[in-house]
Amino acid sequence: MTQEKLPLSGCVFILGEVHPEELFFPEDFSDEHKLIQETAQEFMENEVFPRMEEIEKKDFKLLRELMLKCGELGLLSVDIPERFGGVELDKVSTALVSEAVGSYASFAVTHGGHTGIGTLPIVYFGSEEAKQKYLPKLASGEWIAAYALTEPDAGSDALSLKCHAEKLEDGSYVLNGGKIWITNAGFADVFVVFAKVDGEKLSAFVVERNFDGVSIGAEEKKLGIHGSSTASVNLEHVKVPAENLLGEEGIGGKIALNILNFGRFKLGASCLGGMKHVLKITSEYAEERRQFGRAICEFGAIQHKLAEMAVRTWLGESMIYRTAGLLDRALEGSSHDNPSDILKRVENYAVECSIIKVSLSEFLDYCVDEAVQTFGGYGYSSEYPPERFYRDARINRIFEGTNEINRLVITGLLMRKVLKGQLDLMGAIQKTTKEILLPLKPGFATEPFGKERQALEQLKKIFYILAGKAYEVYLDKLVNEQEIVFGLSDLLMLIYAFESGLYRLMKKSNRGTVTELERAFLTVALQNAWSELERIVRECAGMVAEGDDMRLLWGALRKYQYLEPLPAIKARRIIARSVIERKGYPIHA
Repeated sequence: MTQEKLPLSGCVFILGEVHPEELFFPEDFSDEHKLIQETAQEFMENEVFPRMEEIEKKDFKLLRELMLKCGELGLLSVDIPERFGGVELDKVSTALVSEAVGSYASFAVTHGGHTGIGTLPIVYFGSEEAKQKYLPKLASGEWIAAYALTEPDAGSDALSLKCHAEKLEDGSYVLNGGKIWITNAGFADVFVVFAKVDGEKLSAFVVERNFDGVSIGAEEKKLGIHGSSTASVNLEHVKVPAENLLGEEGIGGKIALNILNFGRFKLGASCLGGMKHVLKITSEYAEERRQFGRAICEFGAIQHKLAEMAVRTWLGESMIYRTAGLLDRALEGSSHDNPSDILKRVENYAVECSIIKVSLSEFLDYCVDEAVQTFGGYGYSSEYPPERFYRDARINRIFEGTNEINRLVITGLLMRKVLKGQLDLMGAIQKTTKEILLPLKPGFATEPFGKERQALEQLKKIFYILAGKAYEVYLDKLVNEQEIVFGLSDLLMLIYAFESGLYRLMKKSNRGTVTELERAFLTVALQNAWSELERIVRECAGMVAEGDDMRLLWGALRKYQYLEPLPAIKARRIIARSVIERKGYPIHA
């Protein structure tokens, strides 16, 4: 059976198959991409890693020096237009730089806070005067940027902030209020500050550190990312010129939410870099450490850990660069002279950006936890790297909107597209409902990757059944049933991850040979997907049906949950051997 292939668009992956040839994966890196990747990795290895001990002690003078060197290499200005001192490259390049700096969390936080949420609001919403004044200095690293949104009573509900802006007769503004948890605050030169004009119109402003009335609080005592700066920012009668208003009054919410789409994507790429670094350190230790007369990497339990870390890294990499390619394709023909158009195009992939943020941050958490376990007692000691990995990784599930908020965003935005008629999910639900009583006929048996494509189709049909039933029961009140929404979001993330790995190999097979190692990755990914599926289905089904209705629903779900056992243990051993031989992540584009 050959399905009709769907055109690329945000969320369209849930409806059916798209053309793998239209998707971008690491095997598609250009020579320029590889040069950017090499430049960023060499910078981290030669300039940052040797100074980690100093950075961890909050040597902010050193951090500024390193950011200047980053600027000289163009690693701060990938997303800044050329006419303002940037190099203006594609989102694949953005991801490559974020991945490289993600190998050391404290520097990644400093870099990401500056290049992403600190700079992009000015790129897309700044006045011409603001762009000319600030962007060249931010591109070079002469000045450092920060993003000031969060307040003591406005965290996940950021739009309820109380920071106040009063407009004066000369067009300027006076800001009063306080911000907390501000990354780079200790040494930033400019802040993107959110405040409500006249207490109502949420707006954003560029505020310089040297403006009268700006003061910075003490450094926060944090669980991890010790080498980064996090402090409060206090504003007392701070006068801000009119040209430092970003966009116009009242669009602060739009600015915050749109910039977060970029931030979530870049954070996911940074987590990918962390995963690769953690896998490298853990595999090297597993080969060196001996117990019971053998290197511990020879034991099946340790091989299981290394393989599972590698599989999550491979899936994360497939997802990141697939999404980067989608963003680049969406941005074709756009211009920085029309920033609203750019943000509208990116907003189309807001669901994918949230999927990236949640999935990659949780993949990284899995990896650092297994790193600690592999090191054993040494993993709990601050003298060894896993202890820092473990502490540093935890913040990623809070940054850029908590993972709980992002899970609400994933299903919420998808349903909004459905209600607006932008996504024919109801058609897919109705079609699946009519098929429930018919025998399940494997439709891809004679085609390449037939078993995996069949499994992917079954995953999507399970989503249709659960989503349709949940909406039937709760209608517009579904948003209040957060546990069900979380389950649907988890299923969407599972589908996007597995599909990304599958399509990566399908595309590669069209151009040559898929290795035994790559097939092993896909086997383990499918096995894990089915294990996770069982949890999601049982929890969601129990909330949307009971009695005879439950028996009918459960019968329909079980029909699509069928999957023959897979040789996952054998596949993990293949992956683990490759990780050990190559001393880290074994796939190189």
